[in-house]
Amino acid sequence: MAAIERERHGHVEILRINRPEARNAVNGDVARGFEEALDDLERDADVWAIVVTGTGDVFCAGADLKKIAAGEANDLYTKKGSFGGFVDRDIDKPLVAAVNGSALAGGFEIVLACDLVVAADTAEFGLPEVQRGLFAAAGGLIRLPKRIPQAAAMEIGIVGNRISAGRACELGLVNRVVPKEQVLDEALAMAEALCRNPPIAVRNARRMIRETVDLTEREAWTRSNELAAEVFSTGDSLEGARAFAEKRPPTWTGT
Repeated sequence: MAAIERERHGHVEILRINRPEARNAVNGDVARGFEEALDDLERDADVWAIVVTGTGDVFCAGADLKKIAAGEANDLYTKKGSFGGFVDRDIDKPLVAAVNGSALAGGFEIVLACDLVVAADTAEFGLPEVQRGLFAAAGGLIRLPKRIPQAAAMEIGIVGNRISAGRACELGLVNRVVPKEQVLDEALAMAEALCRNPPIAVRNARRMIRETVDLTEREAWTRSNELAAEVFSTGDSLEGARAFAEKRPPTWTGT
């Protein structure tokens, strides 16, 4: 049984954490499975978006503490992706989290590494590490204050209490909250919607959004001009204009 199951839907690939007996906690198999899958998908020009979800009633409970207690903590990290083979992976394809249940500790940090989030109305999110004298070192404390007000980030990070899917949506951490049985379908619909746009335009818009929070306004304008020039020089940019003028659906080639 693979720790990361894969399923293709058109231009979308689903990656499913598959350790329900361990609340989908991250072990070495999960970390290596994510890294191998992302290596494949990075090279696959036919994949335009990736959906990440979990098997069963939990998205991911974070690190497998049994493995850490056994002295195998390093096994949970990879060279390219850091924790889980995922949280620090630089991949140029949109990531959509389909949060089917609780996403805690490293599981929440996997969600925070994604671009779009669909959550079950029963899902919970949190960084409880501080309550155990630990540190959320897989990007949560870096990404939270960039996405939500500092007071809210502080409450999650230094109190350590869980928040509901509804509260996460209010804070802007979640795009949509739906009944659990609809989570994957809604995430797929979101991924398929962005795949109706040409991949190079999506890629560069995503880059700009991700990068701009760390740039001055002048630096952001310079970067925007660079990314825009790349998009406007593509065949898909010309196809979009022609299709609009000819009142027909565009045919994207990815070039």
